[in-house]
Amino acid sequence: MNIQHLKQSFAFHFNSESKIIVRAPGRVNLIGEHTDYNDGFVLPMAIDRAVWLALRPRDDGRLRIHSLDMQPAPPPSTGAQDNPTPDSVFEVHSLTKGSGWLEYPKGVAYHLMKAGYELNGFDAVITGDIPRGAGLASSAAVELAFARAFAAVSGFEWDAPRMAQIAQKAENEWVGVHCGIMDQMAGAASKEGHALFLDCRSLEIQHVPLPKSISIVVLDTSTRRGLVNSAYNERRTQCEEAARWFGVKALRDVSVSEFTRKRKEERGWSEIVLRRARHIVTENARVLEAIELMKAGNVKRLGELFNASHDSLRDDFEVTNSALNIMVECAREQSSCYGARMTGAGFGGCAVALVKEENAAEFVHAVSAVYRQRAGLEAAVYVCKASEGASLMLG
Repeated sequence: MNIQHLKQSFAFHFNSESKIIVRAPGRVNLIGEHTDYNDGFVLPMAIDRAVWLALRPRDDGRLRIHSLDMQPAPPPSTGAQDNPTPDSVFEVHSLTKGSGWLEYPKGVAYHLMKAGYELNGFDAVITGDIPRGAGLASSAAVELAFARAFAAVSGFEWDAPRMAQIAQKAENEWVGVHCGIMDQMAGAASKEGHALFLDCRSLEIQHVPLPKSISIVVLDTSTRRGLVNSAYNERRTQCEEAARWFGVKALRDVSVSEFTRKRKEERGWSEIVLRRARHIVTENARVLEAIELMKAGNVKRLGELFNASHDSLRDDFEVTNSALNIMVECAREQSSCYGARMTGAGFGGCAVALVKEENAAEFVHAVSAVYRQRAGLEAAVYVCKASEGASLMLG
């Protein structure tokens, strides 16, 4: 990110210098998909792609925001503006629901105030390089960027787990996407060079160092599916139904052996719901094994878990699409690839591959070419580094 360009954009739009720069990263989930809203285990890492804010505090509760990425079309018959105005304005003490990306910062403001925080406003320019809709948590990055900004201008302490919970509430209750806590916690509490093991029930975290000599490669299929209108909420309902059948609070409380035993004993259960449950139960087990493998540097077995995770998401949870399946096949065929799987909510978006570091460039070229040939689509491929959670610097 060109910080100087961001600061210059702020000066142009607000005729003054920014005082604070906020960065909130996207994330890629290494393993543990759809387990978060089942009180389970996940293993994401924050990536070196992020949402950035350049801002200046205000003395009132007003936010004036100019987006460098989502600018509205100019009105007809107008020339260049001598005094450009920001694209979006709202007052934190008189919030009303609307539509579009602005609902994320409005939801954060609402739930911060509901939690007892007193908020000041600010002027801001926002930009980012996280592909939207790709399953890399761009919405959570926006939420956390604004939460970090509110903390900075309003004078309250940054509490990463607490802010992650508030950002999740914003997405659940204001925006209407019933996501779990993983995206927000990864964006708030990650540590550079490490994956973040998260127990989604207790919110306990553990920083797990990435194995040496590997690259994490994100493979964007260039297909998209919006979460609000997808089968995401349906899968969540099916998991809750399965938990009731097992007599537990959440599927996190069912072991693989218990699932196998009860499935043999019971008759008449919905086969679809049982397959959904099997994915969650086995995926939780894969996450717990993955942590130990990463600590031991057993990359070969870790790659096998990646492969098993994708197969489960494809066959039992049914949240892949043809592009994701083709992308994963293309990645697995490369000799430098230990394993690959879809990542994110599914129905499009990205896959993630575990690749030998010295072969990363060759892998990117080969997979892009084969995917183009088989899927007829251009892939965007990112070799990612594990980055720090939401942070700020003086502007």
